[in-house]
This record gives sequence, structure tokens and C-alpha cells, in this order.
Amino acid sequence: MNNSFGASHIVQFFLLVALQVLLMDNLVLYSMGFCFIYVAFLLYLPLSINRVWLLFLGFIVGFTVDIFYDTMGIHAAASVLLAFLRPHVLNLLTPHDGYDSSDEVNIHVMGTRWFLTYAFSLILLHHAAVFFLETINFQTALYTLAKTILSTIFTGIVVVIIQLLFFSPKRERIDYR
Repeated sequence: MNNSFGASHIVQFFLLVALQVLLMDNLVLYSMGFCFIYVAFLLYLPLSINRVWLLFLGFIVGFTVDIFYDTMGIHAAASVLLAFLRPHVLNLLTPHDGYDSSDEVNIHVMGTRWFLTYAFSLILLHHAAVFFLETINFQTALYTLAKTILSTIFTGIVVVIIQLLFFSPKRERIDYR
């Protein structure tokens, strides 16, 4: 296991999946906007996580949601896609001086613009995979696209709210010599 993966991530997994199954399943905006909060688990993982481990965790979180939603692997496939694309999106968003080994995926540490770009792009790709795999029909492509965009906005706002409420800003050490 990766050293940067710890008990807090295990707790996040259980909390986010429980929130998804117990609460978010019933929160739907106009029969089109769905909040898949469980993707936050994959978004909040450390930057230095091993890619194979990331893909495995993507499968596990998606498969867990599939079990409760009875969706036959749709969420697992979309979550593995998100996990596969995450390192590529991180490479595209790498700051000029690179990532520090201690950097976390945190809106307070990485900045608002970076986090919004990172989160919304991956959420959009995940949701597009979920909804297009669900329909497998391009006759309703505009409806599916609208559902994807509305759900991306809904999920993205909830992900940002969770970041602002539960992730503390990184405090700098002050040396009193």
C-alpha cells in the first residue's frame, strides 16, 4: 500500500459511499441533476498515489455504488475511467514549479482555479461515461448531454462545499528562534 494512503482516506470512502447511497440517491434536480458524491473519494486522493492502486480504488468505489444502485458495472466503469484520466489531468494542471511531495488535493493548498478546473473536468468525464453507458443510445444525446452538464454542476458544487467545510487550510510553521 502507498504510504500516503491512510485511515482518513478509508473513513472518507465509507462516509462518501454512505452519503451517496443514503442521501444523494434521493436528491435529484428536476429529474435531470444527479449528485454522485462518491467521486470525491477519488478526487481527494493524494497526488503521489500509485496509478495501479488508484485504478483499483476506482473500481472498488464504483463497484460498491453499483451494488447498491443495481447498475451492472456502470459506476465501476466510469470510476475506473476517472481514475485512469486523473494523472493525465494532473499533468496538464501541473504548476510551473511542479507539485511538492506533500501537496494535497485541497482547494486551500492548490488554489480555487486549479481545484475547480481539476474537479469539474474529471466530474464531467465521469458523468458523461455514466449517462452515456446508461442509455447507450445517441437518439437522446441532447437529453443525456443536458443531464450530464446539470449533474456535473450539482456534483461539483457539493464537492467544493465539502472541501470548504471539512478540509482545513495548510498552516505554515512559524519558527520562533
